[in-house]
Amino acid sequence: MTELIFVVDPMCSWCWGFHPVIEKLRKEYADRYKFSLVVGGLRTKGQMVWNEENRAYLHRHWNAVSQRTQQPFVPNILNRTHFEYDTYPACKAIVTVRELWGEEEAFEYLSKIQYAFYAAGKDITSEEVLRSYVTQDKEMFLNFYQSPRAETLMQNDFSKARVMGANAFPSVVKIDEDGHMVCKKGYQTVEEILNN
Repeated sequence: MTELIFVVDPMCSWCWGFHPVIEKLRKEYADRYKFSLVVGGLRTKGQMVWNEENRAYLHRHWNAVSQRTQQPFVPNILNRTHFEYDTYPACKAIVTVRELWGEEEAFEYLSKIQYAFYAAGKDITSEEVLRSYVTQDKEMFLNFYQSPRAETLMQNDFSKARVMGANAFPSVVKIDEDGHMVCKKGYQTVEEILNN
């Protein structure tokens, strides 16, 4: 079975715009593809100065994604005077859910925290907020999330993404039954993914 690996970052606006595409593929083509999730690590602490210029840039960018994809954006976060745009906590949370409860749970969790950040204005850099969206054992989640193993698995995902050539988010890596790999970078429609 051909594998489709979605390389995303939960705080990447184009990845949120891409969410309906992922869900459509997963629902309608489960008999044709195996689906996997890899997190990319878009931005860590200190990489984006939280000033008026960068907030305006994000606002324009989010509007462009919304217009193209029709995904909802509530810019509450952009109104904050202080915010650390660090995507690592959310990436590590997804890796934690995937490791503890599997790929399907990880996709569901990604969906919840993306919605929380972009459509509800929640701060998903917060451990407490990330934990609140876990539907399984929250204590087990927190213990693993805080472990060195979770950090290692997250860094492994980042390395895997780079090795596959997925250095832009979202990316879709298609691996056929013979092991041939193709990496398509950027937002794509369902049709573009299926026809490539």
